[in-house]
Amino acid sequence: MAKRGGELRDHIVSVAKNVFLERGFERASMDEVAARARTSKRSVYAHFESKEKLFLAVIVYVRGLILERLQAPEAYSSRPAEALVQFCARYLEMFLYEPSIQMLRMTLAETTRFPEAAAQHYDVMFAAVSARLSSFLKATFDVSARVSAEGTQRLLGQILFPIVPRALFGLEDLVTEFAPRGALVKVDLKPVRRAVAELIESLTRDSRGRP
Repeated sequence: MAKRGGELRDHIVSVAKNVFLERGFERASMDEVAARARTSKRSVYAHFESKEKLFLAVIVYVRGLILERLQAPEAYSSRPAEALVQFCARYLEMFLYEPSIQMLRMTLAETTRFPEAAAQHYDVMFAAVSARLSSFLKATFDVSARVSAEGTQRLLGQILFPIVPRALFGLEDLVTEFAPRGALVKVDLKPVRRAVAELIESLTRDSRGRP
């Protein structure tokens, strides 16, 4: 049965994601998206008035995928330290996943033309994840919003640098397989555990030292 309405729209976006990743924004075409989606070009334009609008929809789609797969720290373990380690390691692995790096490179290349897409991509890759982590730190370690936000920035900075910039510049081997609910494929947990331990120690001191 042919897809219609919202189902067809979602299917077009899913197909378009792969086309953009393979072709880049400039070389991707609505004709190819329609052909791969096994629908008409007219149907594609009925849902997305331009390639730019379709690209924005892909960013929103990717946002949902990433946040669904990442979840929140408390989903990984009832032990705070282990929950943080697994959450941060999963986050790093998602950055190193080849399609993630490809999408990030493409978004950066099109920032001037599509600042809205760049802002949305920043939100999913950094802001939304930081908010989840900061909320967990605040609730778990009974610290202020300021302290939890600062701790989040410090922790993610330690974990993502320099490996993510190296990956963007092609200096790291990327993850080519990603199991949505599976074990980690390519993350060294030792530096993650060190960074988490340092953070917990500082948060514990802050919580005990409050008047």
